[in-house]
Amino acid sequence: MYQFNIYYLRFFTTVLAILSFFNIIYSYYFNLYLNVDSYFYTLLIALLPALSFFFKSNEITKVSIYYKIQTVILGYFILPLVISLPYYLSIYNISFIDAYFEAISGFTSTGFTVFENLKHLNQSLILWRSSTQWIGGLYFLISLILLIDIFDTNLKKTLTNFISFSSSETLKQSFKISFIYLILTIIIFFFLSLTGIRIFDSFNLSLTLISSGGFLPDNNLNLIIEDKFQQLVLSISMLLSFFSLFLLYNLVFFKVFMNRL
Repeated sequence: MYQFNIYYLRFFTTVLAILSFFNIIYSYYFNLYLNVDSYFYTLLIALLPALSFFFKSNEITKVSIYYKIQTVILGYFILPLVISLPYYLSIYNISFIDAYFEAISGFTSTGFTVFENLKHLNQSLILWRSSTQWIGGLYFLISLILLIDIFDTNLKKTLTNFISFSSSETLKQSFKISFIYLILTIIIFFFLSLTGIRIFDSFNLSLTLISSGGFLPDNNLNLIIEDKFQQLVLSISMLLSFFSLFLLYNLVFFKVFMNRL
């Protein structure tokens, strides 16, 4: 069953590798070379689990709920280790404990930070902080799909009517949740940008809002939000991200499901 650990966490380390790659591109495009090496190392380490693609193994069709719980908990310890690398390897002389704390704070969308003044941070590192909240929110949602077996029938119906428990079906539903999560992120970013909020801040805020996180791209929200209209749009965006993705999931896919009956 150790293969299931690798398969499940491999998806998220691959996402971390993609985010690292985007940070590398961002750093080169805006001539932010100070921390670019740290993202190269993170990219390489995050891609290591992907090597399992090249090894033939038996298909995993059914995994016990206890092993699923073990895998999800393991991810909350292992993935922040990868996330902490850009902090630890940066030019800011951050200790490993502080880097790991910052990574866990972002991944769990808690929002506590070891940085006293964000204005002193490289923009690519601020972008990385926001990205870790985004993937942390996605990890929680997909893990909820994975652990749906532990819920009773009434709660399952509250979340969604379309979950079955084979590995292929779980993968299918996780993809749909990920798609809605991504689309909502883009929608929030679009509306924030229309209000005149700086593009960089709008993007970071969209990653924070969709995950219900606490990280900001600046020391204070007042430095980002300049008028009441921006404040109103931000409030609506918070409500949009607060609504259950499973509710939106049912709204989007209910008609498709009913047509199959």
